[in-house]
Amino acid sequence: MDTKFTVALHILTMISESKQILSSQALAESVGTNASYIRKVIALLKNADLIQSQQGRSGYQLSKSPKQISLLEIYFATQEISEISLFQIPSNINKDCPVGQHIEEAMVPIFSHLEKHLEEELSDQTLDDVIDNLYKTAKKTRI
Repeated sequence: MDTKFTVALHILTMISESKQILSSQALAESVGTNASYIRKVIALLKNADLIQSQQGRSGYQLSKSPKQISLLEIYFATQEISEISLFQIPSNINKDCPVGQHIEEAMVPIFSHLEKHLEEELSDQTLDDVIDNLYKTAKKTRI
Protein backbone atom coordinates (compact mmCIF):
# COMPACT_ATOMS: atom_id res chain seq x y z
CA MET A 1 0.00 0.00 0.00
CA ASP A 2 1.25 3.47 -0.78
CA THR A 3 1.05 6.56 1.44
CA LYS A 4 -1.98 8.23 -0.17
CA PHE A 5 -4.34 6.95 2.54
CA THR A 6 -2.30 8.27 5.46
CA VAL A 7 -1.52 11.50 3.62
CA ALA A 8 -5.26 11.94 3.00
CA LEU A 9 -5.96 11.48 6.71
CA HIS A 10 -3.37 14.16 7.46
CA ILE A 11 -4.83 16.53 4.87
CA LEU A 12 -8.44 16.00 5.96
CA THR A 13 -7.54 16.48 9.62
CA MET A 14 -5.75 19.74 8.84
CA ILE A 15 -8.65 20.99 6.72
CA SER A 16 -11.09 20.12 9.49
CA GLU A 17 -9.16 21.66 12.34
CA SER A 18 -7.34 24.63 10.84
CA LYS A 19 -8.72 28.11 11.26
CA GLN A 20 -6.57 29.24 8.34
CA ILE A 21 -7.04 28.77 4.62
CA LEU A 22 -4.64 26.00 3.65
CA SER A 23 -2.88 25.92 0.31
CA SER A 24 -1.42 22.75 -1.14
CA GLN A 25 2.02 24.17 -0.27
CA ALA A 26 1.06 24.61 3.40
CA LEU A 27 -0.35 21.08 3.48
CA ALA A 28 2.80 19.73 1.80
CA GLU A 29 5.01 21.38 4.41
CA SER A 30 3.05 19.74 7.22
CA VAL A 31 3.00 16.31 5.54
CA GLY A 32 6.67 16.55 4.57
CA THR A 33 6.20 16.04 0.85
CA ASN A 34 5.88 18.17 -2.25
CA ALA A 35 2.85 20.21 -3.24
CA SER A 36 2.28 18.27 -6.46
CA TYR A 37 1.78 15.04 -4.49
CA ILE A 38 -0.66 16.85 -2.18
CA ARG A 39 -2.59 18.12 -5.22
CA LYS A 40 -2.80 14.54 -6.52
CA VAL A 41 -4.28 13.31 -3.23
CA ILE A 42 -6.60 16.34 -3.07
CA ALA A 43 -7.87 15.50 -6.57
CA LEU A 44 -8.74 11.98 -5.37
CA LEU A 45 -10.54 13.41 -2.34
CA LYS A 46 -12.44 15.89 -4.51
CA ASN A 47 -13.43 13.14 -6.97
CA ALA A 48 -14.87 11.19 -4.03
CA ASP A 49 -16.77 14.30 -2.84
CA LEU A 50 -14.94 14.32 0.48
CA ILE A 51 -13.63 17.86 0.05
CA GLN A 52 -14.56 20.84 -2.03
CA SER A 53 -13.05 24.12 -3.07
CA GLN A 54 -14.66 27.26 -4.34
CA GLN A 55 -13.69 28.68 -7.66
CA GLY A 56 -11.76 31.90 -7.28
CA ARG A 57 -10.92 31.20 -3.62
CA SER A 58 -7.98 29.31 -2.22
CA GLY A 59 -8.32 26.58 0.34
CA TYR A 60 -10.54 23.55 0.86
CA GLN A 61 -13.48 22.52 3.01
CA LEU A 62 -14.80 19.12 4.05
CA SER A 63 -17.95 18.19 2.13
CA LYS A 64 -19.49 16.74 5.30
CA SER A 65 -18.68 16.54 8.98
CA PRO A 66 -15.74 14.41 10.17
CA LYS A 67 -18.24 12.12 11.94
CA GLN A 68 -19.82 11.34 8.57
CA ILE A 69 -16.58 10.45 6.76
CA SER A 70 -15.59 6.84 7.30
CA LEU A 71 -12.00 5.72 6.97
CA LEU A 72 -13.27 3.21 4.42
CA GLU A 73 -14.50 6.06 2.18
CA ILE A 74 -11.10 7.69 2.43
CA TYR A 75 -9.33 4.40 1.73
CA PHE A 76 -11.47 3.69 -1.34
CA ALA A 77 -10.96 7.25 -2.60
CA THR A 78 -7.19 7.19 -2.25
CA GLN A 79 -6.69 3.68 -3.57
CA GLU A 80 -9.20 4.23 -6.39
CA ILE A 81 -10.94 0.92 -5.67
CA SER A 82 -14.38 -0.20 -4.52
CA GLU A 83 -13.37 -3.23 -2.46
CA ILE A 84 -10.34 -4.22 -0.46
CA SER A 85 -8.07 -6.76 -2.10
CA LEU A 86 -4.78 -6.84 -0.25
CA PHE A 87 -3.52 -10.31 -1.06
CA GLN A 88 -2.64 -11.23 -4.61
CA ILE A 89 -2.27 -14.85 -5.66
CA PRO A 90 0.19 -15.51 -8.48
CA SER A 91 -1.51 -16.39 -11.75
CA ASN A 92 1.23 -18.80 -12.85
CA ILE A 93 0.89 -21.42 -10.11
CA ASN A 94 1.93 -24.88 -11.28
CA LYS A 95 -1.32 -26.89 -11.24
CA ASP A 96 0.67 -30.13 -11.68
CA CYS A 97 2.23 -29.61 -8.25
CA PRO A 98 0.30 -31.23 -5.36
CA VAL A 99 0.45 -27.96 -3.40
CA GLY A 100 -0.10 -25.76 -6.46
CA GLN A 101 -3.32 -27.63 -7.27
CA HIS A 102 -4.99 -26.55 -4.02
CA ILE A 103 -3.09 -23.62 -2.52
CA GLU A 104 -5.35 -20.95 -3.96
CA GLU A 105 -8.46 -22.59 -2.50
CA ALA A 106 -6.63 -22.94 0.82
CA MET A 107 -5.65 -19.25 0.98
CA VAL A 108 -8.69 -17.48 -0.48
CA PRO A 109 -11.04 -18.07 2.49
CA ILE A 110 -8.42 -16.75 4.92
CA PHE A 111 -7.60 -13.74 2.77
CA SER A 112 -11.28 -12.96 2.16
CA HIS A 113 -11.99 -13.09 5.89
CA LEU A 114 -9.11 -10.72 6.69
CA GLU A 115 -10.08 -8.26 3.94
CA LYS A 116 -13.72 -8.30 5.06
CA HIS A 117 -12.67 -7.68 8.66
CA LEU A 118 -10.44 -4.77 7.62
CA GLU A 119 -13.28 -3.30 5.56
CA GLU A 120 -15.65 -3.53 8.54
CA GLU A 121 -13.11 -1.90 10.86
CA LEU A 122 -12.43 0.96 8.45
CA SER A 123 -16.17 1.40 7.99
CA ASP A 124 -16.68 1.70 11.76
CA GLN A 125 -13.98 4.35 12.18
CA THR A 126 -14.36 7.95 11.06
CA LEU A 127 -12.21 10.97 10.43
CA ASP A 128 -13.59 12.25 13.73
CA ASP A 129 -11.92 9.31 15.50
CA VAL A 130 -8.58 10.30 13.97
CA ILE A 131 -9.11 13.90 15.09
CA ASP A 132 -10.02 12.77 18.63
CA ASN A 133 -6.86 10.66 18.74
CA LEU A 134 -4.83 13.63 17.56
CA TYR A 135 -6.07 15.79 20.45
CA LYS A 136 -5.52 12.97 22.96
CA THR A 137 -1.98 12.43 21.69
CA ALA A 138 -1.27 16.17 21.83
CA LYS A 139 -2.89 16.30 25.29
CA LYS A 140 -5.09 19.17 24.19
CA THR A 141 -8.80 19.78 24.55
CA ARG A 142 -10.79 19.70 21.36
CA ILE A 143 -12.59 22.92 20.59
